[in-house]
Amino acid sequence: LVEIVDSGGGSVQAGGSLTLSCVASGYGRTNYRTHSTAWFRQAPGKEREGVAFIYSGDGKTAYIDSVKGRFTISEDISKNTVILQMNSLTPADSAKYFCAAEPGWIDRWNWADRYRSWGQGTQVTVSS
Repeated sequence: LVEIVDSGGGSVQAGGSLTLSCVASGYGRTNYRTHSTAWFRQAPGKEREGVAFIYSGDGKTAYIDSVKGRFTISEDISKNTVILQMNSLTPADSAKYFCAAEPGWIDRWNWADRYRSWGQGTQVTVSS
């Protein structure tokens, strides 16, 4: 339905920063004028967890508690691009990060099964 390309991961030391990018295409093929985008992450042996969310309709954002004050999600609607700015990274943030998107509003933003479109993922590794 919607194609997602996510990128921007890498390896940094604790305290460093990374910027993840999520570019979506295909919204024009849907009947929705708004969309929801979220970043999830999954570390080896752990469940996938929602990290941050943004809704294009009104700019509403949401974050998992562990990243509040350190991560910022933003969107350039004209470019269908969502950015996740990650600052003050810790080893606990190491994981593969995935961008997910869905036309319209998502009422349970951190439920992975709410999203039908996913990027291939980008690895973030933070060393101590």
